[in-house]
Amino acid sequence: MIRLDDRDIAILKVLSEEGRLSKAALAKRINLSPTPCWERLKRLEKAGIIEGYRAEISLRKTAPHVTVFVTLELETHNSAAFQAFERAVTTYPEIVQCWALGGGFDYLLQVVTRDVESYQALIDRLLDQGLGLARYYTYIVTKPIKTGHVLPFDTLLSAAD
Repeated sequence: MIRLDDRDIAILKVLSEEGRLSKAALAKRINLSPTPCWERLKRLEKAGIIEGYRAEISLRKTAPHVTVFVTLELETHNSAAFQAFERAVTTYPEIVQCWALGGGFDYLLQVVTRDVESYQALIDRLLDQGLGLARYYTYIVTKPIKTGHVLPFDTLLSAAD
């Protein structure tokens, strides 16, 4: 882990809100000249702190879809079973996020697909794959309330002081 100073944190905060900002505009926003700002940006990228840049797409305006959260448990709790499941999950583009959990369920999946029928077809494929799914619970999103990827830097970093 590299040590972050106030300027590094300012860069991260601005980019998490406005990833498309030009380098010159970023430098101006954090009150730094372009060359040192660019060097800091490259250092943050090289260290893996900035993992990438992407656009936020409005699916509501793009295509009919349903978002589903799925909690699931595996029958067997050993390394081979977890690894097999995790490898399988990466092959399904509809599974847009997957988290391993502690305490209760083994995984939480976020699935984005056309409709409930295509979601069930995905679950059927997972079940047919012999991954040892013991049970799963489906939660269909009826309305997004708060979305986005802006991290609470002030909250996260205040405990480090």
